[in-house]
Amino acid sequence: MELDNVAKFLQGKTILVTGATGFLAKVFIEKILRLQVNVNKLYLLLRTSNDKFATQRLEDEIISTELFRILRDKWGSKFDALISSKVIAVEGDISSENLGLEDSKLREEMRKEIEIVVNSAATTCFNERYDVALGINTFGAFNVLNFGKKCDKIKLFLHISTAYVCGEKTGMILEKRFYMGETLKGTHSINIFEEKRTMEEQLAQLRCQGAPDKAIKSSMKEFGLE
Repeated sequence: MELDNVAKFLQGKTILVTGATGFLAKVFIEKILRLQVNVNKLYLLLRTSNDKFATQRLEDEIISTELFRILRDKWGSKFDALISSKVIAVEGDISSENLGLEDSKLREEMRKEIEIVVNSAATTCFNERYDVALGINTFGAFNVLNFGKKCDKIKLFLHISTAYVCGEKTGMILEKRFYMGETLKGTHSINIFEEKRTMEEQLAQLRCQGAPDKAIKSSMKEFGLE
């Protein structure tokens, strides 16, 4: 799709972006506002303790960055008004059901308006705790997908995946359909819900035994390597 067609497609659209403070998401947000100022609205999902802090994170970690200098120069005194009319910071967490959106009125409003969902939220730590990585990178994506399915006007769901999923293959790698639970080598299938259940049982056992946080963290990292 050519750039002009993309800009035309985004005109008047309401978009949800998760992981909004991440590098790719910030570039995506800036480019939309620069190339299609007539986008209707951008909901940015941010992990904080409340919406006030979400607004502060929007200002400190996104809008005030050097990345938005071109937009600030272009719009001058109208820049703040542009942002306030187009961009809405929402407190939430993709690892939670309904994206952690506790305000039912806001949640329903978003479901009625959102036409495009861009999931850019992830943990990119290579030695992350298994429970954290599973909650964000696997079930987080699952929760965002389920939320997108409930949006009345949904037209596009875009998932930005990690760059490090190709394994050890060499040469030309052809694209093929990858089914839920299928492994790269195709030797066995993965039941991700069983994985979650086993992980939660081990985590509960450690807590029941009164294990210190350091031991729990180490155990969850080791669990992910098994």
